[in-house]
Amino acid sequence: MIKRDKTIILTARVVSLVFTPFYLPILGLIALFTLSYLRLMPWRYKLQVLIIVYLFTVLLPTALIHLYRRYQGWTLIQLGNKERRMVPYVISILCYFACAYWMDYLHIPHFMSNIVTAALFIQIVCALINVWWKISAHMAAIGGVAGALFVFAEVFAFNPVWWHCLVFVVAGILGTSRMILRQHTLLQVVVGFLVGIVCAIIGIIFL
Repeated sequence: MIKRDKTIILTARVVSLVFTPFYLPILGLIALFTLSYLRLMPWRYKLQVLIIVYLFTVLLPTALIHLYRRYQGWTLIQLGNKERRMVPYVISILCYFACAYWMDYLHIPHFMSNIVTAALFIQIVCALINVWWKISAHMAAIGGVAGALFVFAEVFAFNPVWWHCLVFVVAGILGTSRMILRQHTLLQVVVGFLVGIVCAIIGIIFL
């Protein structure tokens, strides 16, 4: 029984690490480059965009938050405390803003940079909510993927059903993992997912 419980907890930790919120822009761009006519663009250009986005939205915030956590002497679980999440939110927001600014400076097409803008919008909304109530950033990110798929399907006219099925399965596994680790309640998980969907739709269409 104890061994099984440890395996479940380890699996939940691995799922949380693999589906970190920072991968939302990368997943959005990969979907855009795979499912729309943008797959016809030169692979070198697509790779350059992915590298830029990866550096600013995954590598940089992850490294800075890791250094901050090590400086404070906190574990990942301790960093999940509502009061301790604000600095990581600020770090990620600044990194995402820098990415959006750099993409605009390089004149990268607007519908690509909109993915980063939508992810930035999700981060800001989650940070504001976190002032009063803890929300699942992991679920907001995967919800953002679902919302982005919905918008892309309408704009680029492809059938997103199977992709949405995959996203919802991953969301279920991820939400369960966050609850197993006692980082969030069911309500925080569900609200995070819905916030991600709504913010992604608003961010990609209107921002």
